[in-house]
Amino acid sequence: MVGTTRFELVTPSMSTKCSTAELSAHETLATSCPRNEWGAESRAGEGVYNQSREGVQELLTREFSLYGDFRKPRAKLPMSQRAFSIVSPQELTSAVVFASPHSGSDYDSAFLQASILDGQQIRSSEDAFVDQLFAEAPKFGAPLLAAVKPRAYLDLNRAPEELDPALIEGVARRGVNPRVASGLGVIPRVVANARAIYRGKLSQSEVDHRITRYWHPYHQALQELLQQAQVRFGQSVLIDCHSMPHEAVASMPARPGLPPEVVLGDRFGSSASAGVMDRVEAAFVRSGLRVVRNAPFAGAYITQSYGRPSRRQHAIQVEIDRALYMDEKTVRPNADFDRVKALLSGVAAEISRIRQDELPVAAE
Repeated sequence: MVGTTRFELVTPSMSTKCSTAELSAHETLATSCPRNEWGAESRAGEGVYNQSREGVQELLTREFSLYGDFRKPRAKLPMSQRAFSIVSPQELTSAVVFASPHSGSDYDSAFLQASILDGQQIRSSEDAFVDQLFAEAPKFGAPLLAAVKPRAYLDLNRAPEELDPALIEGVARRGVNPRVASGLGVIPRVVANARAIYRGKLSQSEVDHRITRYWHPYHQALQELLQQAQVRFGQSVLIDCHSMPHEAVASMPARPGLPPEVVLGDRFGSSASAGVMDRVEAAFVRSGLRVVRNAPFAGAYITQSYGRPSRRQHAIQVEIDRALYMDEKTVRPNADFDRVKALLSGVAAEISRIRQDELPVAAE
């Protein structure tokens, strides 16, 4: 790792609507999420480091420690054992980190057999193809981090303490957390439209395995990438990439008679400075996309935990209307996929040029 300054996670304070499956949950209450303390068991995890070199991806599996210490390459792991993938630029020239925590699509057979949903239904809360939409980001000097496991298996945009007593054996009920109560904890009980994933409960050991094996390594990788940007450029800008069902915004007018195509969330100004948010919004608007802020999705655990603008640590959640690029029923790219990908590549290029010396320090 470059430098010695640690990137500090922010203590989460309030949560709002933020993820694509939550519209049906009607979440309205604010909840508290305690700071995550990295335990000894989470200090090592398997990661995949994809490095682009002249269009050829060199895939190496490496040991990943708390601060992203990539040591000797080890044997390539099967997909089901990987916690994340990183596509790194040939040269790091941007303080921006692109991440896709909900585009994982490794539905292993044991998970599918444990579910009462078919292969199509279980994908309804997945941000399918979002990592592909932003795949060109490394060409502009910014890394791209993506999850491997699907959101239905483990939600990386939740605190590891958000455990659902209705799903997990031995978990006591503690206060009111609307996300957990609606089945959208760190181990989801339901997918979109409140469809149950399992017949019964999961064991605590199974839940611990998922969190230790996949949640902690992903967040360690994200922390390392943001720390690298902070040390190298004096600031970090996280673009947390998601997709949303068309129905989530179909009735919201961005322009007369037209719904928004992109929702940007900065938790109402608490996770990114006004300058950074303005630059990100301008990039999407210049591409011709209709953009609104913070409604209905303002950002959840990730933006809440990694955004501290007074320290030049900015985090913005991006939600893209799925109808723009895919058939939501079949979960397949539509005829406009390549066009939308090219459009978002241009947006990523512009966002990647954000420099810390152009922006004032924001008051927190």
